[in-house]
Amino acid sequence: MVSTNLDEVRQKIKAACQKANRNPNEVTLIAVSKTKPIELIEQAMENSQQDFGENKVQELTHKIEILPDNLRWHMIGHLQRNKVKYIVGKVALIHSVDSLRLAKEISKEAKKHGVDAEVLIEVNVGEEASKQGVTCTEAIALVEDIAKLPGVLIKGLMTIAPFVKDPEENRGIFRKLKQLGVDIKNKNINNVSVDVLSMGMTGDYEVAIEEGATMIRVGTGIFGDRDYAMTTQIGD
Repeated sequence: MVSTNLDEVRQKIKAACQKANRNPNEVTLIAVSKTKPIELIEQAMENSQQDFGENKVQELTHKIEILPDNLRWHMIGHLQRNKVKYIVGKVALIHSVDSLRLAKEISKEAKKHGVDAEVLIEVNVGEEASKQGVTCTEAIALVEDIAKLPGVLIKGLMTIAPFVKDPEENRGIFRKLKQLGVDIKNKNINNVSVDVLSMGMTGDYEVAIEEGATMIRVGTGIFGDRDYAMTTQIGD
């Protein structure tokens, strides 16, 4: 099932890229493996999947210890400052930096381990009360402040779009994040590249790709339905 689903998602990525005149190699598929057993992750690995997303630090570190070193792990969930020490140096990218206080903790741990931590700024484009992230108007100032911290490299932006039945409803959200990325890039801030736009999930990733997503987070579309009563929607 997992392998078949992966093939289907990849075909849809190619189709969306073709529609938008983009190279499919510009889009990284993150398989959101939160709450999923090792066996399903291994099935995805057998079909050449290397990028996986988790939203709980304990589950993330457990899977990192068990699974091969060549996988790229993404922290996509809300990150508490007291958990930063467990993942810096172990994950490829932290998608959910939404405050200077959190960034300072990441900087402290990065210096301690002698590494550079690559991060995305989480932007709550839809300004939903139920979601984390800074507003679009707050984002530029936060980027400028975090860019001054040693050991932290801002690679781009992330957003979790509203849950909608029609993915077209989120096109404006994705377009707004893309424009915010352009605005930040034009400021030429040191340690800031804004090459990554992490946006789009199972229900709307094709629209996100058409609007410039370079990373999409797909869980249900690869691993099947999960029990939403037991988890928070972060990657879907």
